[in-house]
Amino acid sequence: MNSSTVQWAAAIVFAVALVHTFASRQIDRLARRFPRHAGLIHLLGEVEVVFGFWAIVLVFLLAWLAGGAEAVAYAESRQYAEPLFVFVVMVVAASRPVLAAVMQAMFALARCLPVRPAVAQVWIALSLGPLLGSLITEPAAMTLSALAAAPLAFHNGMPERLKYAALGVLFVNVSIGGTLTSYAAPPVLMVAGIWQWDSLFMLTHFGWKSAIAVLVNATAVTWAMRHHLPTHATDAAPPDRVPWPVVLVHVVFLAAVVAFAHHPVIFLGLFAMFLGFAQSYERYQSPLIIKEAGLVGFFLAGLVVLGGLQSWWLQPLVSGLSPLGLFFGATALTAITDNAALTYLGSLIAGLSGESKYMLMAGAVAGGGLTVIANAPNPAGVALLKRGFQDESVGAGALLLGAIPPTLVAMAALLFL
Repeated sequence: MNSSTVQWAAAIVFAVALVHTFASRQIDRLARRFPRHAGLIHLLGEVEVVFGFWAIVLVFLLAWLAGGAEAVAYAESRQYAEPLFVFVVMVVAASRPVLAAVMQAMFALARCLPVRPAVAQVWIALSLGPLLGSLITEPAAMTLSALAAAPLAFHNGMPERLKYAALGVLFVNVSIGGTLTSYAAPPVLMVAGIWQWDSLFMLTHFGWKSAIAVLVNATAVTWAMRHHLPTHATDAAPPDRVPWPVVLVHVVFLAAVVAFAHHPVIFLGLFAMFLGFAQSYERYQSPLIIKEAGLVGFFLAGLVVLGGLQSWWLQPLVSGLSPLGLFFGATALTAITDNAALTYLGSLIAGLSGESKYMLMAGAVAGGGLTVIANAPNPAGVALLKRGFQDESVGAGALLLGAIPPTLVAMAALLFL
């Protein structure tokens, strides 16, 4: 797998996958022109399918170039704990009892704020929701925030530009909102043990700065949308009351899955028990988001397979930059590679100074909202919110434009505060 032919082939497939990602909306529109193959075209137009599809192509290409045994060995050598965890935590966090408890708390807080309930609900979903990611992990925070904001901010009556602005804020805020602890954000998880960054370090060096940026971004976009929001909030929580013992069991399952996030054997076992419990009390459940979570897991697994052969060009690029150049370079590179992969590559560089480590992390999390692939929870947000956009798809270019202002706010907070 270290031959130049294999490396270049992997880089080319990765580049094709990136182009496919940015062209997914245009591909999806082809379904109207070719109705006989609309199902297949829609499938290839799904952003969440792109990297998984090209990862399969890469494995077949490796089998041709290096042999079937080598290709299978490479695929099995990848670590799939993060894709599996994201799949499980999305399903559990988006279950009706958990959503009912969290959203009712959000609505209660919204009623206490001195603004219209709908405005308060959107602001809380875009600010406190992402910050909650430092406790329940970013994928769960993305799920809860997206579902809370969807009925008010992401619907046909909202101007498209404002929906993309809100989506950009949500993605950026989730990316930086998980930095108050050392276990919740994937890019932090990749280096926390190696660099010995505990939760106190993250809170004092990153967390408070990120919290300020989150509040500024959420306030700005909520103010911009205020005239298009209804007078009353929309109760996105399930209408029927869920007994508190059922809610408690779901919360315990969620907490246990988060606690064992690095141990797939354990959290998959817990997930099997959760499915059994949910089936036993089906009357208190809404349909579990198995499909949406499965697509996101497929996306991330594909990214793991494709990203494993990109270090030959990424690592020299990262190691050759000054601390300030590393900050801006990491922000830009995050847009085209997962920020967790970027920080992991940085952790392999020997002799990296403390300032360079900070700049690498700051740039990686600040740029986590620029594209769908920039941060692991972003595909979850797209899967949950795309129905509110034109053609029920999210355009990569429009997302980039919507994410640039909140990204600049995050960069300023992490660089100057």
